[in-house]
Amino acid sequence: MRKTLINPDSVNPSEQSQQKWLDLKEFASVELTSEDPNFPIESALAASKGSGWRAAEPGKQVIRIVLNEPKSLHRIRLEFAETDIERTQEFTLRWSQAGGPFREIVRQQWSFSPHGSTIEVEDYQVDLERASVLELTLKPDLTPDKAVATLATWRVA
Repeated sequence: MRKTLINPDSVNPSEQSQQKWLDLKEFASVELTSEDPNFPIESALAASKGSGWRAAEPGKQVIRIVLNEPKSLHRIRLEFAETDIERTQEFTLRWSQAGGPFREIVRQQWSFSPHGSTIEVEDYQVDLERASVLELTLKPDLTPDKAVATLATWRVA
């Protein structure tokens, strides 16, 4: 019988073994519809764990990462957290090449519950050649629009 030892990180990658995330402060600018001054977008985009971003008001929100130069992207990781209220969120992630139309990567709904599901982590393997813009649209609550959108982390590699 032949046998080969494999690196466990290649089967179930840990946070330390993941490919290097782009330092978005260096490679991009951000456009957004609103921001709570106590929870700035830099906190969600920084390489270190921060308090995350929060909108200044309820309702639909848009966050765009505009890359300084087109880049090939291979991985996108989003993390959302809601520990206070029960709500169903929908997000749409799209991308664009310079001057081109937006193309949808994913549209997804998630139900948060303070007594159960409080964190949503989405990790996508993508093949985006010459990406210039990533756009995240958040509908924080599909029932009455009283919830405020939040984003714990957004990483791009």
